[in-house]
Amino acid sequence: MNENLYALFHSRFPADKSKTFLETENGRVITVGELEDSAARYAGHIRALGVAPGERVAVQVEKSPEALILYLACLRAGVIYLPLNSAYREGEIAYFLGDAEPKIFIHSSRDSDWVAPICTRLKVPYHFTLNEDGRGSWAENAADAAPMLDIAPRAADDLAAILYTSGTTGRSKGAMITHRNLSSNALVLHKYWGFKPDDVLLHVLPLFHVHGLFVAAHCVLLNGGRMIFHNKFDAKAALAALPRATVFMGVPTLYVRLLAEPSFGESLCKHMRLFVAGSAPLLAETFNEFKQRTGHAILERYGMTETGMITSNPLEGAPESRRGGTVGLPLPGVLVRVSNDDGSLAKTGEIGNIQVKGDNVLPGYWRLPEKNKEEFTNDGYFKTGDVGFIDTDGYVSIVGRSKDLVISGGYNVYPKEIELLIDEMSGVVESAVIGLPHTDFGEAVAAVVVAKPGQTLDENAIIKALKSKLANFKVPKRIFIVVDLPRNAMGKVQKNELRKQYAATFA
Repeated sequence: MNENLYALFHSRFPADKSKTFLETENGRVITVGELEDSAARYAGHIRALGVAPGERVAVQVEKSPEALILYLACLRAGVIYLPLNSAYREGEIAYFLGDAEPKIFIHSSRDSDWVAPICTRLKVPYHFTLNEDGRGSWAENAADAAPMLDIAPRAADDLAAILYTSGTTGRSKGAMITHRNLSSNALVLHKYWGFKPDDVLLHVLPLFHVHGLFVAAHCVLLNGGRMIFHNKFDAKAALAALPRATVFMGVPTLYVRLLAEPSFGESLCKHMRLFVAGSAPLLAETFNEFKQRTGHAILERYGMTETGMITSNPLEGAPESRRGGTVGLPLPGVLVRVSNDDGSLAKTGEIGNIQVKGDNVLPGYWRLPEKNKEEFTNDGYFKTGDVGFIDTDGYVSIVGRSKDLVISGGYNVYPKEIELLIDEMSGVVESAVIGLPHTDFGEAVAAVVVAKPGQTLDENAIIKALKSKLANFKVPKRIFIVVDLPRNAMGKVQKNELRKQYAATFA
């Protein structure tokens, strides 16, 4: 049996290949047949370049139908797909390409000037361009390729993708995701969220992120289509499309922006079946206002790059079954527990470290065997790094993150990566990067910086320097210059005190 994830999707495609798979914002329609044909041709091009199953293809492009087809082509060809945030710049990309050693790197043509030297230096055999309009050297070359008519045989534990997550030490880790991880989670979500043949997803999320690529797109692929496909989120465009959709998935920031539109309300949502939120905490005020304005209770769920989705509020049941402020119940086949720091199990309602086990959980990080030993318990549970509790009804609540992760607009930001860059700057003694409450982004990145005696630091200069080295979502929105940082008796910086002190910054 071929356990390639693409084979599972292929088995769910409708017999009528003329059915719509996706419709773009400007009215372009791609049928199921066109999707399959394009994926076969892209996969054929990958095979013709000599990329063998198990080798890597790295992709840093803007969202487009062709970008989604490219992902499916990599699955079909049996190669490992490596999606990279389109905001990453030279230093970040050089690290990822050096670590993953892909055979192909596909990128936006606007970045060609700095991509070409990196690929030459790191001996990446091939690099191509693919732009938001679907054009570029990749599409041009693939147009003449012989289609790959078979689906590469893959075992369930073979890798389907590697997704890099920022490391707390400043070094990003490549989360190895298998065909089993993805297929098991997709099947559970498709059933748990009650997808029906006539469902239409309004897809507004990026494709380099688990939420948009795996959660949203996989549900549609298992459903046989169809989706309204927007390259970027725009609140007014989303409102115009809502009456033709039945399902919407978004990060909390998107719900805040929808609520900011005066015309958004119950009439626009009368055909909607389900609103799903994730990737960052959903504020209770957002949950309550949304319910009041639309009559819909947002279904909040919890997951991470390394595990896919872990928990979800229920689809069915009494209105109170979807509880604002909780991330719901463990999904079928997923084991969730809370442990104390000494490894013992926490009591019901007691706050501790969240751990998870199941077919959805990654086998480990790329080329980091020692790190993998640290990330799993002796009985095979993955340590999420999140802190929370499970109540008497089994609902999971997240109260914090043990590794000081900041989630801004749905994107993960690890402070250490930014602190290392700031601490290298002239006139800086040390820094502490924190997340502060923000009505739009959920959390905004901010940095508290200690200047050397006699030195004057400029907030705008620090921000400008960071913008040349980091993706924009990682760059602090504010820099606070201070004389010293609060510390506990062991000398550790008390970031909780800093968060309290600057909590009202973006209020």
